[in-house]
Amino acid sequence: MNKILFLTTAHNYDDDRIFFHQAKELITSGFEVKICSLTSDFKGKIDEIDIESFDILNQSAKTKTQKFLDVCKAFQPDCIICSEPIAVIAAHKFSKTQKISIVYDITEWYPAMSMLQDYSFPMKLIHGFKFFLIQLYAGFLSTHFIFGEETKKFPLAYFFPFKKKMILPYYPHEKFVSENIKKLSPNEITLCYTGALSEDKGIGNFFNAVEELNKRNPQLNIKILIVGSTRSESDREYFAEILTKSSVRNIEIKQPTSFESFTKAFADADICFDLRNFNFENHHSLPIKLFYYMGAGKPIIYSNLKGIRKHMNVSGFGFLVDPKDSVKIVAHVENYLRNSKLYDLHAANARKEFMEHHNWKVIKNSFVNFIQNSLPKSNR
Repeated sequence: MNKILFLTTAHNYDDDRIFFHQAKELITSGFEVKICSLTSDFKGKIDEIDIESFDILNQSAKTKTQKFLDVCKAFQPDCIICSEPIAVIAAHKFSKTQKISIVYDITEWYPAMSMLQDYSFPMKLIHGFKFFLIQLYAGFLSTHFIFGEETKKFPLAYFFPFKKKMILPYYPHEKFVSENIKKLSPNEITLCYTGALSEDKGIGNFFNAVEELNKRNPQLNIKILIVGSTRSESDREYFAEILTKSSVRNIEIKQPTSFESFTKAFADADICFDLRNFNFENHHSLPIKLFYYMGAGKPIIYSNLKGIRKHMNVSGFGFLVDPKDSVKIVAHVENYLRNSKLYDLHAANARKEFMEHHNWKVIKNSFVNFIQNSLPKSNR
């Protein structure tokens, strides 16, 4: 039985993608699987998956690398799937004593804007270049690549074009997605925002659109449903000011929930929004929430992101927009209110697209085959 080890610094051991999709699928396919995370303390087995997790995320890179290396030596994997550069570096050190495959699963933009936000402008450039070089080094050490989305292939797929690679989107298993298709009333509507309540993720753009809708349709009963939380004190102040100024008072705010119950949290929504600002990182993202909205049967209004455009056509179940253009956004909402058949069609299409093209069952076999084929020939 081949052994697969997941190494991650920043993801929880019970991460949606790592634990509930990739690891469980590999267990089902006959592999022995272990997950090592550095975000919290836990040791044990869950659903046949061995877990060894440590609360050392804020310690030095040297400490984290050594902890990963210790786990590698004890488990003796045939393949290591890494989520971050430190994990790749540790896996490479282990590979000097045993022939293994090192699969780098790139799901986050590196360096992320959050990694640079505390630096002054000139230092942002210096540290950004440093992190970029670290990313290239991790790509050099890896034997295979998994990209969460097409737009995250840069730079590694271009610097190392001959390394085996695959695109593995963030499609959820249908068992984690509850269908909740609504019938739209012409007199009331529930508009939904989920995720980080921050300026760059678009909570301000969302409320601007709500204000425009309320101004143009004073007779309309508007309800706002929010599932999310702020990440910093500045976010809390920003969101508090938005709430104070809002003319719509029917606002329900739910705390973030586990992904298994995520679609149930916004079951009452009529339309789901993501109006994040245009910037390099956001443009090169394919938001995971999109597939949960689709699976639940919710028409969507999303920022016109390159990551979405390159991956799929959403015109059958929603609209891509300029997140700052409240007038155009509201026009789409009003179109749904006037044309219930269009709303019904988009809701049904969203669910259909998810079931036929964008759920885990569609891609799971290609993932397992990729990992199987990545193994050293002597271990297959």
